[in-house]
Amino acid sequence: MAIPLRTEAELEKIRIACKLASDILVMIEPHIKEGVSTGELDRICHEYIERVQGATPANVGYHGFPKATCISLNDVVCHGIPSEDKILKNGDILNLDVTVIKDGYYGDNSKMYIVGGETSVRSKLLCEVTQEALYVGIRAVRAGVRLNQIGKAIQQYVEKQGFSVVREYCGHGIGDQYHTEPQVLHYFGDDGGVVLKPGMVFTIEPMVNAGKKEVRLMGDGWTVKTKDRSHSAQFEHELVVTETGCEVMTIREEEEKEGRISRIMVNAEA
Repeated sequence: MAIPLRTEAELEKIRIACKLASDILVMIEPHIKEGVSTGELDRICHEYIERVQGATPANVGYHGFPKATCISLNDVVCHGIPSEDKILKNGDILNLDVTVIKDGYYGDNSKMYIVGGETSVRSKLLCEVTQEALYVGIRAVRAGVRLNQIGKAIQQYVEKQGFSVVREYCGHGIGDQYHTEPQVLHYFGDDGGVVLKPGMVFTIEPMVNAGKKEVRLMGDGWTVKTKDRSHSAQFEHELVVTETGCEVMTIREEEEKEGRISRIMVNAEA
């Protein structure tokens, strides 16, 4: 498989797009509250991308997707379509996934939010485990490592916590196209023998279910829900592989302050 190795000139453009994408996840947080529709959240993001950032929302029209963001509530695993009919309630958990295009390059990320700040113990733990699962995957990245070691690390961590990893959707290469090789599985599977090299850019975006791993695609052709109606969570970062680890290009200031990951990750050999 042909996996692009990005030049420093390309990486500079990707970093800019990634910073814009991460800024949206920070900007939108105060708007996520009871009584607001997911359609309104999408409108705010769409206008911010175009009017403030001078960028393009990558999702609009992508294979027919109608909105700027994917907003996935509670038992929605991914690709939830924002709507005026979907009104947030305290205790809801939601993922907001946004990708922007700036000067031909893509920045892609997502995070979870808890409406009102409190939810069930199980759902809160689900969100915490999913975020740490992303970090576990990031810590597995360095040049010379097999690609499938990312998924192996994530799967082992998630299942040890009593949750399950969705199989049908994965991380992906990204740069001057939305989706390129490689496919980044979040479980231990066939990676085609891919060994990570400096300059590879991709997302890690584990989807974790509170119940069983099985999912179902809804009639709109986009929305994916858990088959057993349990809650689901997802976190996503875009990164570039380096000789000693990776650079997390969509990292937010709140995460850097926490200290569990840093923009420049130096990952020890396994």
